[in-house]
Amino acid sequence: MSLYEFKPRFQALLRPVAARLFRAGVRANQVTIGACILSIALGIWLATAASEPVAFLLVPAWLFVRMALNAIDGMLAREFGQASYLGAYLNELTDVISDCALYLPFALLPGSSLWLVLPVILLSLLSEMAGVVGVMVGASRRYDGPMGKCDRALVFGLLGVLVGFGAPVGNAFAAIWAVLALLIGATVVNRVRNGLDELPRTQ
Repeated sequence: MSLYEFKPRFQALLRPVAARLFRAGVRANQVTIGACILSIALGIWLATAASEPVAFLLVPAWLFVRMALNAIDGMLAREFGQASYLGAYLNELTDVISDCALYLPFALLPGSSLWLVLPVILLSLLSEMAGVVGVMVGASRRYDGPMGKCDRALVFGLLGVLVGFGAPVGNAFAAIWAVLALLIGATVVNRVRNGLDELPRTQ
């Protein structure tokens, strides 16, 4: 079970927005690149403002907007004839770049550290790679949970709210990152296993 399963409903709400952007001449790749640039900019700003916890309230707000932009660029590509090979590359690459930019500032918070957050980031990259490799071997692009991209966005968004409102989460960071890493590790396993289940047993 993953929040990704609710994506079709989310897309239905955003379809009129995608249609208006299409009529305005906006391209899917422009949306993809723009969302990545803004994610990097926010990550850099948060890294410099890590001593001001209230700044992390921007994380849940931006993650929601970013999910909307990701849905919109997909609809522009698929439903409005803007799909391209370059777009496929950009879609995957900008997602992991944006995730890294938004996750890293949490390593600077009291009670956290780079060595606690880095495994979460590396496993997140590995989980997305495991999803993409399914296509390479003849299976589908895997989005299995329990801790896919949307689920991670929910967790980091909630953490941003807690940090922003001054909740005493510093002492819990080690446990939070450990549990998150385990769930993302399980996601990698599920994506590989379910991808293999789609393939003939002869290989």
